[in-house]
Amino acid sequence: MGKSAVAEGVALALGGQIVSADSMQVYRGMDIGTAKTPADERRVPYHCVDIVDPDVAYSAALYQHDARAAIANIRAEGNLPMVVGGTGLYVRAALDEMDFPAGEAESPLREELERLAADVGPQALHARLEAVDPDAAALIHPNNVRRVVRALEMAESGRPYGAQAARFSERRAFYPRTLLVGITMDREQLYCRVDSRVDAMLEGGLLDEVRRLLAEGHRHSLTSAQAIGYKELVAVLDGKRTLEDAASAVKQATRRYVKRQLTWFRADPRIVWMDVTDLSPAEAASAAIDLVESYD
Repeated sequence: MGKSAVAEGVALALGGQIVSADSMQVYRGMDIGTAKTPADERRVPYHCVDIVDPDVAYSAALYQHDARAAIANIRAEGNLPMVVGGTGLYVRAALDEMDFPAGEAESPLREELERLAADVGPQALHARLEAVDPDAAALIHPNNVRRVVRALEMAESGRPYGAQAARFSERRAFYPRTLLVGITMDREQLYCRVDSRVDAMLEGGLLDEVRRLLAEGHRHSLTSAQAIGYKELVAVLDGKRTLEDAASAVKQATRRYVKRQLTWFRADPRIVWMDVTDLSPAEAASAAIDLVESYD
C-alpha cells in the first residue's frame, strides 16, 4: 500500500490537494524509479512533482519555498493542503519553523567543493572538514559527500554545522493547525512489498528509463544520480554488474532506506500513527479521514 493511494482517498473526500515531499519526484523524467503516480492516473492535483531537470542541484531550502507557495495557493482556493511523502527533511522544511543557511542554495563555493570532491575523493574532503569543524566531522559520515560539502560551506560562512544540528531537534510548527499522520505496517510484509515494487519497476521499464537519462547527459547529475534504483542500474549499463545483482542491491538499499525513514519519523512525538497491515487503501483512507475530522 502506497502513501499516495491513501492520500488520494483522503483528498477526494476532504477536498484536498497533494504537495509531494519526495526529494526525487521533483525531477522530470525520473518516473518509474521514483514510483510517481502517472499524471493520467492522478485523481487529485499534485504539486512539487516534475519541477526541475535531473541536473539541477535542488535542495531542501528550494523545496521549502516551492512547497509553501503551493500550500498558500491551495489554501487560497479554499482547499486542504496535504504534504505527502517520505523525505523527512522535506516534510519538516514545509511544515516546521526551519531556517536554512545560505549553503543550501547554489553557490560558487559549493561548485568548487563538489569539483574538489570529485578530484580528491570523499575521505580527503572529510579530512578537510575535520580540520575546520571537527564537531561536524564527527556527526557526518565521510561517504555523505553532499552533507560534507554543506558543512564546509557553513564553516566558511561562520555558522558551524554542529551548532545548527543541535537546534534541529527543536520542533515548532510553521502552520498553527497541522495534523501529522504516519502509516506503518508489519515489517516483514513491508519488506515484501518493497521487493515486489522493485520487481514491478524493472518489469515496467526502469532500465530503459536509466538508459534514456544517460543518453540525455545526466550521468553525473549531483543529486538525482544518487537515487536508489538509478545508480545501481548505471553499473548494469556500464557492464560492471548483472541485472540480477543490481536488482538485489536495489531491494537491499530500499529496505535500509525504509528503516531510516521509520527511525526519522518515529523521533517526532507529534505524529499520530496508523497501522495499515490488514487494511485496504480505501480502509486506510477512511481511518485517516476519521483522524482529520476529529482533529481539534
